[in-house]
Amino acid sequence: MTIHSLVDKNRDVLLQLEKKLDYHFKDLSFLQKALIHSSFAFEQGELLNDDNETMEFLGDAVLDLAVGHGLYQYYPAMKEGDLTRLRAALVNERHLATMAKELGLGDYLLLGKGEEASNGRGKPSILSCAFEAVMGAIFLDGGYAPAAACAQQQFTPWFKKRQKTILQADAKSSLQELLQERFNEAPRYVLEHSEGPDHAKTFFVTVRFRGEILGDGNAPSKKEAEQRAAAMALLKVDTFDFSN
Repeated sequence: MTIHSLVDKNRDVLLQLEKKLDYHFKDLSFLQKALIHSSFAFEQGELLNDDNETMEFLGDAVLDLAVGHGLYQYYPAMKEGDLTRLRAALVNERHLATMAKELGLGDYLLLGKGEEASNGRGKPSILSCAFEAVMGAIFLDGGYAPAAACAQQQFTPWFKKRQKTILQADAKSSLQELLQERFNEAPRYVLEHSEGPDHAKTFFVTVRFRGEILGDGNAPSKKEAEQRAAAMALLKVDTFDFSN
């Protein structure tokens, strides 16, 4: 069994995956190799001494650059630290596995019997590696430009979704850094009121700066409510006029 014989055998499903990726391979053997897990290659022995691990390595590098470039273009004013955190939230095992599942990538994998029996098609580690390998395959087949275009097509819809998560995770620090940098002043958090019994309170907080309410949030703790208020403020801080 060789890569080329596998391509001949699986051509229809490979062409199906091509359509999902919106990329036409000049050499389908690159795509086929990206779908071969090491457990499958091991079971074939010397008949197939090839798997997707080196393509995974290459695809990881492609994704770091392509997603980083995409974020830089999408958020030209975002600070380096936020861009780095956002890229890390997008290019990691958990999120890549989610994207692989959206493509149905698990259905196309060639797995060994052991991995097949242990639900290998649903394992995040296998799916994320396969996603990276597919990006590496596109790079090898067509160069950086089509690989970057495919990556950005897949990732751009996630930019805003992940941005909200990242900003909210450390929104207070980000807001303080922003306002200190621009105005050399810090925001102020005000507990407006709380509702509910002592064991299940909800706290309502606003974040204020120079007399303006920048955002508000509510949560079961004051700390989380402040983070939510800060996250809201970060999304619209540029719309406020603090010149007075």
